[in-house]
Amino acid sequence: MVLAAGLGTRMRPLTEARPKPLLPLAGRTLLDHALDRIEEAGIGNVVVNAHWFPHLIEEVCAARAHPPQVVKEDTLLETGGGIRNALPLLGEDPFLVANGDAFWLDGPVSTIGRLAERFDPETMDGLLLMVRASQVDSEIGHGDFLLDPLGRVRWPKEREVAPYVYGGVQIIHPRLMEGSPEGAFSLHRQWTRAIENGRLFGLVHDGAWFHLSRPGDLRVAENALATGLARAMF
Repeated sequence: MVLAAGLGTRMRPLTEARPKPLLPLAGRTLLDHALDRIEEAGIGNVVVNAHWFPHLIEEVCAARAHPPQVVKEDTLLETGGGIRNALPLLGEDPFLVANGDAFWLDGPVSTIGRLAERFDPETMDGLLLMVRASQVDSEIGHGDFLLDPLGRVRWPKEREVAPYVYGGVQIIHPRLMEGSPEGAFSLHRQWTRAIENGRLFGLVHDGAWFHLSRPGDLRVAENALATGLARAMF
């Protein structure tokens, strides 16, 4: 599943007339970049949710050789609600979820392939792609997560600096969504429960990754890709 229903408010004015996942980077939309990686990984059943200018999301998806299913949300359901709403289309097995604005370059092997190989449905409800905060050329605050030696995730404590940020790509088991409410809610709710049960893990990214939050971040990414700096850094 690709999450493409957000309003992209921090990217305004670029998102005043189109969804953030349809912003261009290196000649393709962010959504196309994500869908390209998913297709390369051999995933055939793909769902994309849409809310802000959903017809534009539908047009981009319809133009692809293997069009994903588009689920329009009349009311914005946030990350957790969007996934819960799409569960009937995703099946009973673990599935990949990528943010529609996630942009990464693979390391020596496919990032999605690494996640799939690492994911253990017996011990994990979720496996998140983690990026070292020190490698992010953008404002990320105090980071998102910490990892123990086994790769289990936890939230930072008050005033604690977290060395990793969430990379916008994850594999989750449908049971992660058990007990979730109807309507809009953040996936953080389900992550917290998984953390408490010791069933949320992280895998550190071994390639380039870009935090695309504001218009300036797009310019930084374009420059790094155009000059080859992105690959030279990793």
